Amino acid sequence: MGRLRYIGSKARIVHAILDVIGAPAGGRFVDVFSGTGVVGREAADRGWIVKANDHLVSSATITFAQLVSKGDVLFRYWGGYEEAVSALNEVSPVEGFIFDEYAPTGRSRSGQERKYFTPKNAARIDGIRAEIERLRRADSISEGEYRVLLADLMEAANRIANIAGTYGCFLSQFVSAAQKNLTLEPRILRHVKRDFSVTCADAFALAVRPEDVVYLDPPYNKRQYAAYYHVLETIVAGDKPEVGGVTGLRPWRAKSSPFCFRKTALSSLTRLCGVLGAKDVFISYSSEGHINLSDLETGLRETGLVTTIDLGSIGRYRPNHVAGLKDSVTEYLVRYQHQEVTKAKRSLLDLGVRR
Repeated sequence: MGRLRYIGSKARIVHAILDVIGAPAGGRFVDVFSGTGVVGREAADRGWIVKANDHLVSSATITFAQLVSKGDVLFRYWGGYEEAVSALNEVSPVEGFIFDEYAPTGRSRSGQERKYFTPKNAARIDGIRAEIERLRRADSISEGEYRVLLADLMEAANRIANIAGTYGCFLSQFVSAAQKNLTLEPRILRHVKRDFSVTCADAFALAVRPEDVVYLDPPYNKRQYAAYYHVLETIVAGDKPEVGGVTGLRPWRAKSSPFCFRKTALSSLTRLCGVLGAKDVFISYSSEGHINLSDLETGLRETGLVTTIDLGSIGRYRPNHVAGLKDSVTEYLVRYQHQEVTKAKRSLLDLGVRR
């Protein structure tokens, strides 16, 4: 399962979600906002052909690593996956972009001394990232192997990042976890191969077939993922963007989400459901969201049949001890069927129906 703490992660309720959605019935499982890929992986485990997507390249990369099988990435250059990880852990550090901009080295172009990583770990990230890129350009590793290793590097960086939970800010002093040595760890790759694809596209641009089942887990509130996970975006992109301010944000507004703005979230979500054209759309939603659930149901009922399942309460994501007053949130799964589809089949889910 996912090894990143992630806002809105469904790792704790993924089995309940797939229990409701059910078994494959001819189409694909289309995960439009894949995040860390935990839902797509569970769908693949249950036999679905998975089409996953996320507009962040970091999330799409992590999702790929969740879905790829051991037989797809043999790492012949080293003689195996574990050997590849061991070799990368021995790569010499490089004082590159992460070292300059996200560690207190005094080399930031803006003059800021940021404390996302210790200088030693920042140089380790730069060195390993450069080696992964070199191997791909030399065609020593496949595209799939490249993506798995980038996902491993992101997760290794996240384990020693000096943050409270996201990259919206860094801590003023290095905590003990941040002072540990960055070390890549091999993930458990899938043993059974499934057909899948992963894209990094706008949700409204996805090609979806009528027989597909679509799963939507959109942002719930004002937190813009492109800003909150900007350092991971930079690590996987391997670029050197113009960054500024105390937090060193890379340019992100081109990837701002309409689902994060209170004024546009409801209209954007109902419009997306209407244009996808799939036989079934399942929407994960939370009581923490800034769309009122009854408003969402009302908006969707203008064009289709709506059924809401209460999945129960889970502990609230808290990046730090003052991150809000609620200790838990209630998770829902909303099933939407467009009118043109429901003419042929109007059966309701038999689990916790809420009209």
